[in-house]
Amino acid sequence: MPMNITVLGAGMIGRTIAKELAKTHKVKAVDRDQRSLNELAGIKNLETVKTNLTSLAVYKKLLQGQDICVSAVPGFMGYEALSNIIQTGTDCVDISFAPENALELNILAKKHKVAVIVDCGVAPGMSNIILGYENSQMQVESFSCVVGGLPKVRTAPFEYKAPFSPIDVIEEYSRPARLVENSSLVTKPALSERELLHFKEVGSLESFNTDGLRSLLFTMQHIPNMKEKTLRYPGHVALIQSLQQAGFFSEEKIMVDGSAISRKDFTCKILFDQWKLMPEDEEFTLMNIRIDGNIDGRKITKTYHLFDEYDRDSRTSSMSRTTAFTCTSIVELLAKGKLKEKGVFAPETIGGMDGNFEAIISYLKDRNVIYTVS
Repeated sequence: MPMNITVLGAGMIGRTIAKELAKTHKVKAVDRDQRSLNELAGIKNLETVKTNLTSLAVYKKLLQGQDICVSAVPGFMGYEALSNIIQTGTDCVDISFAPENALELNILAKKHKVAVIVDCGVAPGMSNIILGYENSQMQVESFSCVVGGLPKVRTAPFEYKAPFSPIDVIEEYSRPARLVENSSLVTKPALSERELLHFKEVGSLESFNTDGLRSLLFTMQHIPNMKEKTLRYPGHVALIQSLQQAGFFSEEKIMVDGSAISRKDFTCKILFDQWKLMPEDEEFTLMNIRIDGNIDGRKITKTYHLFDEYDRDSRTSSMSRTTAFTCTSIVELLAKGKLKEKGVFAPETIGGMDGNFEAIISYLKDRNVIYTVS
């Protein structure tokens, strides 16, 4: 049955979500940037609304009569946006990846009788869903994930492009990484423990620690070893560390043309053009997950591998596709009434529920996002 769905945020990934959902539902896309909304003009079942998400009153007006909301706003405003969405009484699927712990909104969600699923992207997102499923099948002893999205054309000096704001990437490079080792929570510097890994599709990439486990630290505390590492082309980490050491990511204010601006904000302005992923830029998403455990005392190792590329026909980036379609697969579960409980749920919880994992994998395969298992 078609639903009324509002997508908050019409960036590269938000637009892909809106387009996909408009194939079967009535969609309203919301953003403050008219240029982003113009990219959605003329699509059947899709209307656009230009506004700033400034208050609860705005959310209540936007979401009146809506069945589901998708939050694809930037991370820095994600937590507040999610709180406002919940207070409107609207079910929500969230990909804002806010730095705060969204599970803390569980009581509020239950009070307003809504279902909220957060972190519904690739990683976090599908990595969690996969672990949630395998956790229901075996006694998991270790989980490791390496993941990254990279341009096919390596342009010096950074050899990197991002479908989202540089500030979110810098935050990833700055925030200490939390891992689980021998059942203990361990904190290590971001960018630490570099190692080269070889992949048949692209050759050697370097991996390094980032704070990507998020909700798994709270929902999977019985697993003794868990880590996630980010992938980049070799040499990227050394370049980023040089910028860090030189103070480019500092919050300290400097004067630029008579105005005070933080060093970090200045850096973001510079990197925005350097890192901006253009519609014609071909790139790929690579994720490799290894899960070790046992079933009835028998040792089991399972590996999930994703290699997805830019779609030339639709001119859609791989990161947009793999993130957006994971999100819309969860929206479809909500729309079909597969989640009866109310509250805030991490994706691993959804993956562990009977039948959901198979439905999500099938949905992604139909859209040529394919996870191979060995």
